Amino acid sequence: MKYLNHLKRNRFQIVLMALLLSFCFFRENASAKDIVDMAGRTVTVPEKISRIYGTSPPATNLICAVAPEKLAGLNTPIREREKKFTAPCIMNLPVVGGWFGQGQTPNMETLMAVRPDLILVWRSRESMKNMDIEKTLKPLNAPLVFVVLDHVEDYPALFRFMGRLLNEEKRAEILALYAEKTLYDMKAVRNAVPDREKVTVYYAENDDGLSTECADSIHAELIALTGGVNVHSCKAKEGYGMDKVSMEQVLLYDPQVIITHSLPFYTGLLADRRWQSIRAVKEKRVYLIPREPMNWFDRPPSFMRLIGARWLAHNLYPALYPLNVDEETHKFYSLFLERPLSKAELREILTP
Repeated sequence: MKYLNHLKRNRFQIVLMALLLSFCFFRENASAKDIVDMAGRTVTVPEKISRIYGTSPPATNLICAVAPEKLAGLNTPIREREKKFTAPCIMNLPVVGGWFGQGQTPNMETLMAVRPDLILVWRSRESMKNMDIEKTLKPLNAPLVFVVLDHVEDYPALFRFMGRLLNEEKRAEILALYAEKTLYDMKAVRNAVPDREKVTVYYAENDDGLSTECADSIHAELIALTGGVNVHSCKAKEGYGMDKVSMEQVLLYDPQVIITHSLPFYTGLLADRRWQSIRAVKEKRVYLIPREPMNWFDRPPSFMRLIGARWLAHNLYPALYPLNVDEETHKFYSLFLERPLSKAELREILTP
C-alpha cells in the first residue's frame, strides 16, 4: 500500500512538473510587449492573447463583456438559469475557482492545465491579499495584470484598458461610451434632486431581509449613484458585507423604497405582518432586483450595474428619469452580452 501511495505521489509530481515546464516554454517563445496595468505596474504580456483567466467573478465577467472567446476558465459552475444567456464559447470551460471571499482559492492544477496567456486580477484595497495572490501564482510564470473595478465610475477607463490589452479597442470603446452615458445620466438625476427630497432606500439581503450593506459598501453603491439615500449609514467593516440588522432597526429606518435580490423575501413580504407598517411596503415600493444572467445590483458587482443603475433611478424617480425598461434591457443585453432578447425573455428577466 505504501508503495502504491508513493507511485501515486510521484505520478502527480511528474504531471505537475510537465505542465509547469510546458507552460514556461510557451511563455519564453511568445512575442511580447510591455504594458502598464491599472495598479501602475509595468508588465510584459504576450503580443497576442488568446487565453485569459480572471481571479474573481468581477474580473471574469469583465473578460466576458470584452472578449468572451478569450476566457480560459470559470470561477464557478454556470448555474442552470444562466445558461440561456451564456455565450456558447464559455459553456464548457473548466471551473478553476478563484479568490472571491470566504477563503476561496483556485485549483492550481486546473489553472496550469488551461495554460492562460495572462491572469487578470481585481486589485484589492488590502495590499496583503494582492501579495498573497502574486505569491500563489508566481510558479505559473504567467503575467499578472491588475485592474481597478471598485466602483461603477471605473468602467469607462476599465473597458478602454481592456480594449488595448486584448486588441479589442473597437468593441471596448462602444462599451465605454455606454458606461459614460449611464454615469452622465445618473449625475444629472443626483443634481436634480435636493437633499431633503432624496428617496430613502433599504437594501434587504437574505431570505429574511434582515441583512444589508453600509452606505459606503461597494455592494450598495448604486443607491447613492442614483440619487438615493441608504438608510444604513455606517462604515463598512469588511469587504464581504451583509451586516445583520434587527426588525426594530428596519422599522426605525422606515425607508421609502426597499430593494432586494431574494425572491422568497419579496414574495413573502406582504404576508409578514412585521413589515406592514413600513412606508415602502404600504406604498408598494418594494422592488425585486433582476438577476439574469447576473445580478443587476450586486453579488457579484459587475458591468450589469450599468443597466441596474438605470433601472434603480427609474424606480426611485420615475417622473424625473422616465425609462422604457424593456427597450433599455434589450439594448443592453444585445450590446454587452451579444444576446438579443425575445419578449418572453424580457418578461422572465423583469417580472418577479
